[in-house]
Amino acid sequence: MNDQEKIRDIGSSMLAEAAKTAEQEFGSFYLSRFLGFKITYKNDNCFVNFRSKLPMFNPQGTLHGGIIATAMDVSMGHLLHYTTGSGATLEMNVKYLLPIKEEDVVCKGSYLKQGKTIEFLQSHMYRSDGKLAAYASATWIPLNKNS
Repeated sequence: MNDQEKIRDIGSSMLAEAAKTAEQEFGSFYLSRFLGFKITYKNDNCFVNFRSKLPMFNPQGTLHGGIIATAMDVSMGHLLHYTTGSGATLEMNVKYLLPIKEEDVVCKGSYLKQGKTIEFLQSHMYRSDGKLAAYASATWIPLNKNS
């Protein structure tokens, strides 16, 4: 099987997984299912684990920066929702450090500072070898604080 056929097969299975349900909730929304994100929480952190796959790669053969930014945004947004309530990203700054091939990846979202009206979060993405591949910081506005 050539790379084109592999991409088509893997892409089809990603699409089938995403389409299993119409659910659009935190922890399981269409895009997160499509990308294979597994979202967990521990000690005021949100973890987004997934396997980078060929259909997610750029033409250079590494994980596309947009997928990296999306995973980090999800880790921060889900943490905010989990601790405070829904919010919106006001700005996000991403630094790409190392390429990511076909491997297991984890993002760890955490707080930098919780304010009265604005929240500051960060996310670190690690490759399967444990090396930091990218990091982001973002400013969020809560839409409906739980407290």
